[in-house]
Amino acid sequence: MRKLFLAILLTSSALVWADDVTVSSPNGSLVVTVSDRGGRLSYTASLDGVKVLEPSALGLKTSLGDLTKDLSILTSHPSPLTSNYKMRGTKASTSHYEANTLTVDVENKEGVKFSILFQVSNNDIAFRYQMPRQKINRREYKRVRILAELSSFNFPDGTTTFISPQIGPESGWEQTKPSYEEGYSNDAPMTTPSRYGHGYIFPALFHIGGSDVKPIDGIFAKNSINKKNNLPLSKGEQEGVLWALVSETGVGSNYCGSHLSDYQSGMGYTIVYPDRGENNGYGTDYAAIPLPGETPWRTITVGNSLKPIAETTISYDVVEPRYEPSTDYKPGRYTWSWLIGQDNSINYDDQVRFIDLASAMGFEYCLVDNWWDQNIGRERIAELSKYAQSKGVHLLMWYNSNGFWNDAPQTPRNCMNTAIAREKEMSWLESIGVKGIKVDFFGGDKQETMQLYEDILSDANRYGLQVVFHGCTIPRGWERMYPNFVASEAVLASENLFFGEGATISEGFDLTLHPFCRNATASMDWGGIIMNKWMSTDNKSRHTRKTTDIFEMAAGIIMQTSVQCVAIQPNNLEELPQFELDFLRELPTTWEETRFIDGYPGKYVVLARKATNGRWYIAGLNALKEPLTLTLDLSTFRSALPLGSSKNCQFSTCYVDNKTGEPTLTPLKLNKKGLVKLTIQPNGGFIIK
Repeated sequence: MRKLFLAILLTSSALVWADDVTVSSPNGSLVVTVSDRGGRLSYTASLDGVKVLEPSALGLKTSLGDLTKDLSILTSHPSPLTSNYKMRGTKASTSHYEANTLTVDVENKEGVKFSILFQVSNNDIAFRYQMPRQKINRREYKRVRILAELSSFNFPDGTTTFISPQIGPESGWEQTKPSYEEGYSNDAPMTTPSRYGHGYIFPALFHIGGSDVKPIDGIFAKNSINKKNNLPLSKGEQEGVLWALVSETGVGSNYCGSHLSDYQSGMGYTIVYPDRGENNGYGTDYAAIPLPGETPWRTITVGNSLKPIAETTISYDVVEPRYEPSTDYKPGRYTWSWLIGQDNSINYDDQVRFIDLASAMGFEYCLVDNWWDQNIGRERIAELSKYAQSKGVHLLMWYNSNGFWNDAPQTPRNCMNTAIAREKEMSWLESIGVKGIKVDFFGGDKQETMQLYEDILSDANRYGLQVVFHGCTIPRGWERMYPNFVASEAVLASENLFFGEGATISEGFDLTLHPFCRNATASMDWGGIIMNKWMSTDNKSRHTRKTTDIFEMAAGIIMQTSVQCVAIQPNNLEELPQFELDFLRELPTTWEETRFIDGYPGKYVVLARKATNGRWYIAGLNALKEPLTLTLDLSTFRSALPLGSSKNCQFSTCYVDNKTGEPTLTPLKLNKKGLVKLTIQPNGGFIIK
């Protein structure tokens, strides 16, 4: 009998100790096991029997005691969970979340108790710590400081990375960093040290099995292989190869933001709290919570293709709204003079031109950037807002987040950093018909800074103002938590294309990476679909854009935010083909559904999105130096068929570059099986609608 039991153990996919506890996804494919062996708490994860995480540490260091060692699992409580909710302004308008939960109750040798709650859906793991109010040595503790977190993500050897380094405090221009604006690695080894010695930001994408794998044709697309580079050009499953996206969600005034450490052999990446120097040294480098209390969620999205990564909604599945919207916030598009015109364009006459441009394009908004209070003045801004409304356009206004955490000189200052200042400013904005604000230059991820983000959002909601953040941290479930939140920059965004030619060269890499990383977890204000050929107001000087017009147009579908910047210039009205202008006029920004079709981070991407008006759009971007030929199976969009239609889908039009990179608009040609073959030019794109 003993030999039989041992044989069963040795032939199982993973050895499980007697006291280990396990939770599986509803379909049984994703399995998480928690162990307290040796007094240390750890967890492992596997998908379809393939290891996702080696033993990875769990635990906290707190003001109540060290909860990283001498630990014992007391009890565990499994239960199913189902929820349905609607969203405004994300990749999907509704979500059905189904998971199995496991609450693991733990105690250390001093008798300090805490729990870890795991929620495991078919492709997502979410976990957080919970601490009860408790008596220790006859004293009741009603609050706690979380000094450090041991949670780690220990991926198997050979895993490669698409991750961005955290930069040190008070660095960059006018000491405005960290601001989540550094570049990303490209299938780099885990052992590569972070550039600044401060670890890596969320979200972080990992390729388990590495980049040297043989491609297998996918379900939706049958693609030619670029044999010169041996690129894996298929979305399909690859034996023993997985993708994992790590992030966090549910961070507001309740906690500090976190990031990842450098890789440590045998340990992986661990959770790191903010640097003490962030926020100009003001505030704590730990979190403080009342009891009972809980930490934010750590999330891991796992797939044997990139489909679960691109389509995940876990950032929103496990959080709840913090307040109700005060009004029906409107999505839309906005014009923005500053991207090309910079500070010189912030004058009354130029802003009238961009309001007129927004009106001519049918856009809802025009963003007035920094220095408007000095260059235009508040009285004339009120006039400008009245003029904009007469043209069917509303203004969005820029602000410095202010306080003493940066040296950025741009004004308006001292308007967003205190409750009294916000009350006065936001009341005035509402009175003149402004519909949103863009707040820039924050100080880091401390709990005090997270409190400022939440306060700005909550106060803005009272006055019907939508909010975009720049020079900032990543959103962490904020689209659902705060209904007037639109998006954050938190990426090396489009303004850098103006600042230097290097960013124009890397634009293709960036925008084919972010659907699987930065934009997969939260809305992203990239800050401009750029239609000028040259990065200048005369469209004849400085350096050129390296992408095609169709690439930029398709990026408006690939990038997700409910209020999208179309950085069209007045001169573009006379320069662009009419079909390009017509497409930008109808560009949707809110979606019922998003489907991943094909792609590889930093190389190419093909997504399908169903707009809230019911129309499907398929868009693709190619960051390669060679043309990429794809055969797309549109028969999978049977749900897109209008009533009484033929077997082919509703798609009828294709925007695509010709061999010289010039834009074309052509009828879509499908074969009897619903397949269409097309070629995407280097730094080019396509749109099917």
